[in-house]
Amino acid sequence: MKPLRLRGHHLLCVHGFRGMGYSPSFVEKMWEIVERIRDEKDDFPIEVVAALDEACFACPHHGETACEAGPNSDAHVRSLDGNVIRHLGLEAGKVYWKSELVRRTAENVKPDDLDHLCRHCSWLPYGVCKEGISNVRRGNVAQT
Repeated sequence: MKPLRLRGHHLLCVHGFRGMGYSPSFVEKMWEIVERIRDEKDDFPIEVVAALDEACFACPHHGETACEAGPNSDAHVRSLDGNVIRHLGLEAGKVYWKSELVRRTAENVKPDDLDHLCRHCSWLPYGVCKEGISNVRRGNVAQT
């Protein structure tokens, strides 16, 4: 089975995703990914990366190898990736099972950690990410 390629910060985004996004194609792709993550019966390999992933390629801001939303966008999202990867004790480029990634998130990420991990993220003020992490910590992955 080919692993799903997912960047570090998207490991947290999937739990708070509520359909907001950069374009209809991005939202559609994120829903596909989110539904798989939230399906507790579906365990599958995920390659954790600090680079463009499957969601990024549906975003109108992606370039060949980097986010091109703005002059500092790629550096910003890569820093978010690094924050999350380090916080969860992961290695970029390594493949993990979804169940392990969800477990690590539940055990190691508190809602208020997002203030640091996701600093300057435009979606953070909506509060849905913290709500999603709260649900994961309570074992309610499907309800995030």
